[in-house]
Amino acid sequence: MEPVPSETDFLIIGAGVAGLRAAIELAPAGRVTVLAKREVTDSNTQFAQGGIAAALSDEDEIGLHLQDTLNAGDGLCNVEAAKALVEDAPDRIEELIQWGTEFDRQATKLTFGREGAHSRNRILHAHGDSTGREILRALYAKAKTLKNISVYEFEFTASLLDDDGVRGVELAGGIDIDASAVLLATGGTGQLYRNTTNPAVATADGVAMAFRAGADISDMEFIQFHPTALFLKNAPRFLLSEALRGEGACLRNDAMARFMPNYHPLAELAPRDVVARAITHELEVSPSEEPTVYLDLTHLNAEHVKARFPRIHDTCLKYDIDISTDFIPVRPAAHYAMGGVRTDLDGRTTLPGLYAAGEAASTGVHGANRLASNSLLEGLVFGARAGKRMREELRAGEARKTEPRAAFFDGPVETGTEDVIRDIQDLMWQEVGIVRSADGLKQAIQRLEEISPGLAHPRDRRGWEALNLCQAGLLVARCALAREESRGAHYRTDFPDHDDARFLKHSIAQKNSIHFE
Repeated sequence: MEPVPSETDFLIIGAGVAGLRAAIELAPAGRVTVLAKREVTDSNTQFAQGGIAAALSDEDEIGLHLQDTLNAGDGLCNVEAAKALVEDAPDRIEELIQWGTEFDRQATKLTFGREGAHSRNRILHAHGDSTGREILRALYAKAKTLKNISVYEFEFTASLLDDDGVRGVELAGGIDIDASAVLLATGGTGQLYRNTTNPAVATADGVAMAFRAGADISDMEFIQFHPTALFLKNAPRFLLSEALRGEGACLRNDAMARFMPNYHPLAELAPRDVVARAITHELEVSPSEEPTVYLDLTHLNAEHVKARFPRIHDTCLKYDIDISTDFIPVRPAAHYAMGGVRTDLDGRTTLPGLYAAGEAASTGVHGANRLASNSLLEGLVFGARAGKRMREELRAGEARKTEPRAAFFDGPVETGTEDVIRDIQDLMWQEVGIVRSADGLKQAIQRLEEISPGLAHPRDRRGWEALNLCQAGLLVARCALAREESRGAHYRTDFPDHDDARFLKHSIAQKNSIHFE
C-alpha cells in the first residue's frame, strides 16, 4: 500500500458500515480516502450479531417500524430523522443484497426475526448471528471494486484541521491530510466503561476530536447498556444477542427464578434499559457474595439453538458453556451511544466541511433509547445521506508538502497510560453507569477534571485514546448531571420520573456550556 496521500477529495475516518457506505456513495464524485485505526474488520460493525431492521415483510409496514422506533426513544426521537431511517431502509437493504450480502433465507424468501420492543418480525440476520460481519464483508468487497476508494489501515487520526471550517486532519504521526470534506464515522464510546460489548477501538475518538474543534455535541447522557453480555472471570464481555431472547430465552436469578414482570413470555423483550435495570436490581438484592443472573435456553430445541447462533455457541464453548444445555452467566455492559456529534439529516455538523454518520453522530434518530437492530441501519442510511451531501463540498485541492513533526509517534505506550484508562473505566462504570445520582456524577466530574491535565500532550496512539476517553467521559457525566430527570437509558435515582416541561429536549454540549434545545 502506498503512503497516505497529503491531499484528497473526500476523507473518511472509520471503515465500519457508515464509513464504507459513504465511501461507495462518494466514489463517482472524486478520490475517497478511508482511514481505519486498526484493521477494517476491527469495528463495532464486525461485532454486531443481532441483525438489521427493515419493514420488508408482507406483514410489516414502514409506519409500524417508525412507531416502534419512536416508542423506544421515550419521547425524544427526532421524528424527521426516524422517518428518514425507516423510509430509506428498504432501498438500503436491497442495495446490500445486490452487492452480495447473504441474508438468511428459507428457500428463496428472506427470514425475519423479532427483537426487543419490535411489534413485528422485521430483523434480517446473516449466518445466524454474524450479521454485521457479513454486511461489512459485502460493503468492503463493493468498495474494493471502485477505483476511487483507497482504504488505509493502522492510521490513527489525532485532530481535525480547522481553518474557517474543517479542511482535513492531522494523523498521530504528524502528517496532515487536506480534503474538501471530512466524515467522522469513528463508531462508539464503549471503552469508557469497565464492562462493554465494544471492541478496543471504540474510544470516542470522533466525538472528542469534534468537541476540541468546536463542534456541537448532543445527547451524550444516553448510553445504552445491553442487558446480556457473557460474565465470566478472565473472559471478554462477549455480547449475547437480543435475538436469543427473541427465540425464547429467559432470565433467571440466583434462585433460578424468572424475575421479569409477570413472567410474561415476551417480558425479556422489554426495552433494553428496562431489562438492564431489572438485572442490576437482582444483583443488588441477591444474598450471594458473588451474585449472578443467568440466560436460560435449555428449554429450547438444542439443534435449532446451535444452528441459529453458531458464533455465540462456539464462543461460549471456549469457556466450557454449552448454551443449549447450560445456564449462561450474564450482566449488562455498555453497548451503544445514542449521542455524539450533532448533525442534520445529511450528516452536516455545526462546523463547515465536517460531517458525521453512524454511532459517532447524533441526529436524534434514537431519542433516549435505541430500538434493537436500528444501529447497522443507521450507519447505512445516514452514511449514504452524508456521502450524497458531501459531493457538494468538492473543490479543487492542492497538495501541500508537510514534514513529520516529532510531537507524536506510534511507538511504545507511555508508562501509566493503561492505569489511567482503567481508572476512567472504573469511575464511569461506578458513577456514570446504569443508575446515576447527582453525588456520584459530581464525584466523577471532579475526578475526570483532575485526570485531564495529565493527558493534555499525548505522545502515542494510546495517549490520544486516553485523552479522548477522558473528554468523552466528562461530556457524558456533565450532560447526565444537567438532565435532572430519568428518560430512556438515562436513569437518576434522585430524579426517577420524566420532566417533560424542562427536559423534553436534546442536550447540547459546547466548549463552555451545556444547554437543552
